[in-house]
Amino acid sequence: MKLTALIALFCALFLPMTSSAAPVTKTETLVLGGGCFWCTEGAYQLVPGVKSVVSGYSGGTIKNPSYKQICTGTTGHAEVIRIEYDPAEVTLERLLQLFWVVHDPTTLNAQGNDHGTQYRSVIFYANDAQKAAAEKAKEAAQAKFSDPIVTEISPLGVFYEAEEYHQDYFRKNPNEGYCRYVVKSKVDKMKKALGQ
Repeated sequence: MKLTALIALFCALFLPMTSSAAPVTKTETLVLGGGCFWCTEGAYQLVPGVKSVVSGYSGGTIKNPSYKQICTGTTGHAEVIRIEYDPAEVTLERLLQLFWVVHDPTTLNAQGNDHGTQYRSVIFYANDAQKAAAEKAKEAAQAKFSDPIVTEISPLGVFYEAEEYHQDYFRKNPNEGYCRYVVKSKVDKMKKALGQ
């Protein structure tokens, strides 16, 4: 009995501990609206450190809105993306810096030919750190634009995932007309900003 206890103690003190569990990566999320979510989704999927991008709706007054309801412009929701990222690979500040590259933050409730409050420029912050970072990024970006930035910075309420056919839209439909002429231009801006 004593020998078994001594062997167990020896093993515990002198043999290296091993674990079969993989290290856990801590990710964070950021919710942005920069016009049509197909554009921003396709652009942010290119960013190293971004683990996933989900198209959805936020900022409105009804629960579980549909795309059809959003298109009326009466629900108050914006088309947004939820970016899940690894802060060890890409910072919140970098993601916000790229936001000003892939859309026009100086047009109120519009991006190109898409008009309505659902296409507004918005950063939905989840905490005080995101709010401060968003305000700082907006102030820094203003120097690059002659017109005032109208991007809304608001607390994140509920994020509703958009219908499945909206997810990964550009990758699934690269030859669709809107993708070829509108989404691709945003993706190309992101590629240029990333040096790709």
